[in-house]
Amino acid sequence: MPPRTTPTERQKRLGSELRRIRTASGMSAEFAAGLLGVDRGKISNIESGVRGISADRLRTLACNCDVTDEKYVEALVEMTRPTSGWWERYRGILPQGLLDIAEIESHAVRMRGANTVHVPGVLQTSEQAMAIFRAAVPPLPEHEVALRLALRAERQQVVTGDKAVPYVTVIHEAALRMQFGGPGVARAQLEYLLDMSDRDNVTVLVLPFAHGAFPGAGQTVVHIEGPVPQLDTVQVDSSHGPTFLYAEGQLVKYRAQLDLLESLALPPEQSRDFIRDIARQL
Repeated sequence: MPPRTTPTERQKRLGSELRRIRTASGMSAEFAAGLLGVDRGKISNIESGVRGISADRLRTLACNCDVTDEKYVEALVEMTRPTSGWWERYRGILPQGLLDIAEIESHAVRMRGANTVHVPGVLQTSEQAMAIFRAAVPPLPEHEVALRLALRAERQQVVTGDKAVPYVTVIHEAALRMQFGGPGVARAQLEYLLDMSDRDNVTVLVLPFAHGAFPGAGQTVVHIEGPVPQLDTVQVDSSHGPTFLYAEGQLVKYRAQLDLLESLALPPEQSRDFIRDIARQL
């Protein structure tokens, strides 16, 4: 397989998993190269996502590393297959991190999240998303804003499309009271959020100011569940773009954090009443 100049996050993740199972078994890179019939340097490139690996070679590696979890192995095999999703239309014109989010979400079986400053992107109206994009520093050109709006709208298929996945999100009261775009835009956003919470696959939980301290204050966190728990991904937003976490300790930490946030938040119907009350105040 030819080398890639810029592997996607999903491709890098596959390489990271292959490195993990190789090192966990005590197999050297040299032994792996001989086993798979490739140069030693190609093992490094495979494990960094720069080169792909065939399904047969992946199964050979897994077998010789004593990986007995067949569901995990088959999930890795699925990752070897080339994908060409709708997000590829934006490659070369939007930051790769945004496309990585779309690709990882497209393979999700369930999503959980927590937001403290704004409504989750997959539940935003285009007007609120535009207001948020226009607040970027340095300012984004209008064509860049338009491209991000288009990408955001297509990303929302993950909760609204034919293959919509279950989605649970905890939204802090602060995010509900932020008036990105002004009171009218904020009111329309809350009404849309109520409409989305009517969907069978969407659960919106509100964390009021009155509930006090909570873990992960200030972070936007999305836990994207893969076909097996080992392939879950946590996405954390930052000013320089998304960060993707998937070390076992990190996954355990963020699962526990989201569990606690969900237990602290109001139940779904009370959350809906809370959102209606804020909307009426605008």
